[in-house]
Amino acid sequence: MQIGSFQLDQSAALAPMAGVADRAFRELCVRFGAAYVVGEMVSAKGITMGDRKSAELLTLSGAERPAAIQLFGDDPAIMAQAAEKALVHQPQAVDINMGCPAPKVVRSGSGSSLMRRPETAQAVVAAVVRAVDVPVTVKLRAGWDTGEKNAVELAKRCEAAGAAAITIHGRTREQMYAPPVDLESIRQVKQAVSIPVIGNGDVRDAQSAAHMLEETGCDFVMVGRGALGRPWVFSQISAYLKFGTLLPEPPVAQRMRIMLEHIRTLCDYKGLKTGMLQARTHAAWYMKGLHGAARYRREIGALESMEQLEELAYLVLRDQEQELTE
Repeated sequence: MQIGSFQLDQSAALAPMAGVADRAFRELCVRFGAAYVVGEMVSAKGITMGDRKSAELLTLSGAERPAAIQLFGDDPAIMAQAAEKALVHQPQAVDINMGCPAPKVVRSGSGSSLMRRPETAQAVVAAVVRAVDVPVTVKLRAGWDTGEKNAVELAKRCEAAGAAAITIHGRTREQMYAPPVDLESIRQVKQAVSIPVIGNGDVRDAQSAAHMLEETGCDFVMVGRGALGRPWVFSQISAYLKFGTLLPEPPVAQRMRIMLEHIRTLCDYKGLKTGMLQARTHAAWYMKGLHGAARYRREIGALESMEQLEELAYLVLRDQEQELTE
């Protein structure tokens, strides 16, 4: 798939999950075959005011490309100014968030609330397109609720304003992240516009990625929660889409090595204190589905050092090996 000037390999993109899809995780997912990553959403207002945290969230490394930065806001002028300032980080694209369902974001008039103001949404896209020389993409939801599904109208408006691609999460704002995913909404958007469409929502493995592509006709898929604790899902999707090969889940020893590498990098980027606090969440995801996971989660809740995490990884590996021999 082509977005502007860059070509994406036949795999999947990593979704811009706030508090999760940080630089350490994005780099790891790219190593495992993610064809494209989108950074955590950043407040346009924060960027224009010189907020340090916003600047940190925008940072992209050479090991995570092609990559986009994602902005949220509802003022066309501020969004344009923020996008222009963000170019210092050399993103391959600027993504506009019109899908976040978080109450705080919605109350500010941003995220999925923009879908209720189509004219403003279109003006935001047009302003950002004029301000930057990289492709501008937009992430939408199916609509606000079941009675207000207007993704097709919004997608057409975004295309008319100059958007280079559309990502659509097949849920309404009212649903948040509850099932089901509305594949029909994604299909309708794909049929309505001529720019690339990326499907998002419950793509958790190779088969669900292929199913979304087949059912909707979308050009590409995006993985969010399906990658949590499973960055190797991108290599599995790539192998299946290219060769029809179903790669197995990695053995526990490899899973633990990946987890430790991930958390070390996380601590390098954010410092030990912040890194280990966030490591508790990531470690729980890496343990999910393992025998005894509930007990491991209790240990995870007290993590304060890499040494403790290494000890826990050793305990997990020993327990799983014993389980196999019994």
